[in-house]
Formats: sequence, C-alpha cells, structure tokens
Amino acid sequence: MTLKLKQTKIKMTEEEFWAILHTVSESKPISYRLYYNADGSPIIYSMEDLLDNYIEVDQKTYVLAPFNVRVVNGKLTYIKPVVTVKKIQPGTVGTACDPRDVCVVVSTDQLHTKWTIANNEIS
Repeated sequence: MTLKLKQTKIKMTEEEFWAILHTVSESKPISYRLYYNADGSPIIYSMEDLLDNYIEVDQKTYVLAPFNVRVVNGKLTYIKPVVTVKKIQPGTVGTACDPRDVCVVVSTDQLHTKWTIANNEIS
C-alpha cells in the first residue's frame, strides 16, 4: 500500500511574509553563567537569569561545571586540589599498641609502642 501526499503551495505576498516575521519574538543570545557566593565559591552553573552574583563562562567550562574554582576580581580561578596522605608513625604520644602488631591496642601498663596519625599534604 502506498500513500500519496498532495503537495500544496502556499502563496503569500512580501508584505504578508514580513507581517508574520514581525510577530515572532526575538530569541535571546545564549549565555553560560556561574553564580557564586560573596567569598567567590560557586553556587550553580545556569543559563537562566537569576538574581545573584555571576560571571559568564565559556561553553566548555559550563559543560564541565567544575567546583574547584573561585571567582576572584571577576575572573575564574582554578584551585589546585590538595591531596592529604595519612600515615601512622611511632612516637612519644598517641595510642599504645603491642610492639609486634600495631592493630592490637594495649594498656599503657604493658610493653607498648605509641602510634599517632600524621597528615602530610602533597601539592
């Protein structure tokens, strides 16, 4: 079974065309925005016009939506992530543990080694 559609040509004058075109509302230009707090930390990425502090960002930044950024003097600044490594180390203060097994916590009256957690930042 085949279906045949009838093509209809619509004829209009130039004045009718322009009259229809003028009734169509103009589209807004696309703007990608990062809304941020007073300290410069990001709140939300949006294309909407919200009532808050914002800066315009490019499409790539908008799509990635990074939150390791701050707004400083109206410019987007990336914050280098801080990596913290926790490591236990023996010392004079800390938790008393069996000298043969750090997993076994003992009384300070027994033979022991004291262990503490050291936080080391890697940049």
